[in-house]
Amino acid sequence: MTMDKFLVPAVAKPLDGEVEIAGAKNAVLAIMPAALLADGISEISNVPHLKDMKTMSDVLRIIGCRIDGENHKLRIDTRGANHLEAPYELVKTMRASFYVLGPLVARFGRCRVSLPGGCAWGPRPIDLHLKGLEALGAKINITHGYVEATCEGRLKGGTFHFPISSVGATVNLLLAATLAEGESILQNAAIEPEIDNLVDYLISMGAKIQGRGTRTLIIQGVESLTPGKGETIADRIEAGTFLCGAVITRGRVKVTHMVPEHIMSVLNVFKEIGCDVAIGDSWVEVDARNKSLKPISVTTLPYPGFPTDLQAPLMATLASIEGNSLIQDTIYHDRFTHIAELKRLGADIQLNGNTATIIGGKSLEGADVMASDLRASAALVLSGLIAEGETTISRIYHLDRGYEDFEAKMAKLGATVSRIRPELA
Repeated sequence: MTMDKFLVPAVAKPLDGEVEIAGAKNAVLAIMPAALLADGISEISNVPHLKDMKTMSDVLRIIGCRIDGENHKLRIDTRGANHLEAPYELVKTMRASFYVLGPLVARFGRCRVSLPGGCAWGPRPIDLHLKGLEALGAKINITHGYVEATCEGRLKGGTFHFPISSVGATVNLLLAATLAEGESILQNAAIEPEIDNLVDYLISMGAKIQGRGTRTLIIQGVESLTPGKGETIADRIEAGTFLCGAVITRGRVKVTHMVPEHIMSVLNVFKEIGCDVAIGDSWVEVDARNKSLKPISVTTLPYPGFPTDLQAPLMATLASIEGNSLIQDTIYHDRFTHIAELKRLGADIQLNGNTATIIGGKSLEGADVMASDLRASAALVLSGLIAEGETTISRIYHLDRGYEDFEAKMAKLGATVSRIRPELA
């Protein structure tokens, strides 16, 4: 693992310009395992070049798939898929590797997938994945840190009600239900755009799914599917991150090749702060130049609410606005490891339970800081853009999991974010 760092110099100026948004990491990570449901070559377009894509490709290769791609297109050949196991070495590095569980047991009747373990900001249980698969007739046995799932013949259609909205569990059960015998009903399913993208892809494979975009998905299982072909939606979290950059630097940023509807909750926050927001068919522009911005209160919620994945970038942004702002994270109560690092830069943030109070408007000073997870990385870069003096951010391999050509896109907006490699340090 490379231990590259980012260097953000002392020259602070407003971001100004436009960037093209890449394909959505979280959508691709759900669609890639869908290829396991069919025998042959599936194709995915608008795929970002990210570390997480490589990790999922490595998981699929271990299972026996051949994967190649160029120009943001991916081809997954499943004709050699016969090693029905996903090892701990890979699953521990990316929780989405667990998505292979549903399609493998649905198509092959058995599989062995490592438990994901925790992550940088606390464990996220997979009990909903397992209970849901049991509702579809799978037998689940956990032994030596692995989930062993089996079924006799095909999975059986069933009904499962998610007690809480879970994107990951919705993905796994949706994938499994496509090949189950009979009708499956998923109640209180997640409705994130990435789920809709997966539904569209599964339908291209011949799946019979009703309820797209609603919290009730009805799946009529089919005996077999054909290889799929589809395009990944734009990454709404990347779009939101760069728009946060406009606000924190009091600049103007236009994000293109994206779906404005997917970030309406974020745009409403920017409007409430006091920014000008312009919306087109496939672009959004946020203008914070010469604006008197005000503090706000925000609560993260399942889609269409404000996304937890933008909690850290927004916190950094609100720290630049004079007055007291509040952020409550109802999705992941312990996703606040970035606060300690933002404090090293001079931010004044107090945490009580799952609610952070940001006493904004304090001058920031450059310092050595460490990224603890993907979105924390982005928050630290944003703060570095307005800090006095040089900011060095280590462990940016986290950021490389979710942002394609990050330094180049920042450069297009007028910012200097330099990557320092160990051999050059």
